Amino acid sequence: MSALKAFFKKETVFCVSLLLALFSMLLVRPDSTYLTYPDYRTLALLFCLMIVVAGFQSLGVFSMLGHALLKMAHSLRRLTLVLVLLCFFCSMLITNDVTLLTFVPFTILVFRMIGQEERLIRLVVLETIAANLGSMATPIGNPQNLYLYSAFALDMRQFVWAVLPYTGISLVLLLAAVLTQRDAPVVGILLKPPREEGSKPLFPALLPFLCLLVLCLLVVFRVLPYLPVLVCVAVVVFVVNRRLYQSVDYFLLLTFLCFFIFIGNLKRIPAVDGLLTQLVSGRELWAGILTSQVISNVPAAILLADFSQNIPALLTGVNLGGLGTLIASLASLISFKFFARAFSQKKGAYFRDFTLGNLLFLLILAAAAAGLTRLAP
Repeated sequence: MSALKAFFKKETVFCVSLLLALFSMLLVRPDSTYLTYPDYRTLALLFCLMIVVAGFQSLGVFSMLGHALLKMAHSLRRLTLVLVLLCFFCSMLITNDVTLLTFVPFTILVFRMIGQEERLIRLVVLETIAANLGSMATPIGNPQNLYLYSAFALDMRQFVWAVLPYTGISLVLLLAAVLTQRDAPVVGILLKPPREEGSKPLFPALLPFLCLLVLCLLVVFRVLPYLPVLVCVAVVVFVVNRRLYQSVDYFLLLTFLCFFIFIGNLKRIPAVDGLLTQLVSGRELWAGILTSQVISNVPAAILLADFSQNIPALLTGVNLGGLGTLIASLASLISFKFFARAFSQKKGAYFRDFTLGNLLFLLILAAAAAGLTRLAP
């Protein structure tokens, strides 16, 4: 029983999605139509991108980037700026959760070394906000973007209008939050190099993953079909480093699958389909923001998309909806867990600052979205 409780606590969203899928199967008897529910292209892309990014991570690419940029930081304000911008821009390519997994522990290590632990709460909160907001700028920045862009055939003009204005506003807000902080000099930071001297050259090991990333991007932008690329990724990873299969978040893939079943069954119940379409249609922005606060933005995107008439507005809503509560974006839980593990006595202070900071950003961006969506093409 304790093992089940621990599993539910760790994979809450998957467990809820599984229960919803099983419940819907009581309402709609399983048949061959179930096979049409999943968006196989999105699932394949998620798998490929997760395993390719894990390949980069295994080679220490992101740590090396962080070390290189830290050499330019000679003051606390500049150090904070470097770390926040790292999270903002890296999340556009390696997703918000991988960004936080990489740079939050790195940040805690650095600030402990320079004796500035009291600044960590605000910095980790800003890094989390930066990763969640930066990730919305690209179709591969987070799972909800990948799903909506892929499954609903958005063109780049629609995607850009739905996310880039808010990415720009977010960057300005983050810069303001960092540059208004009290500055102080930083004593020399001595970090162990991410790669030992005399180790094998990086580029030959990096090349297969660079090629696979290019192939994945060509699938994202609908230049190549997904099946051959899926096979190619699977074979290359098996040959190069088969341990990377253990790095894939299979429960995220299963969560998508369960939600596909749940939503597919709801659409086959005319009364429910009509009611949800009526509730969501025309209110996609606010539906995305509010639903994300309760079930997080990835499930919100999957749940609401099939009942929406305006996918770009929903895309904006679920991305901005990653702000707010601690569970609005599951990536935010990564930062919280790292911080709580290092400073268990400060969890309450972190939760307070996280909520206040997120709500402030959300209010400003939601107000901007309310005005801009009226001008949307």
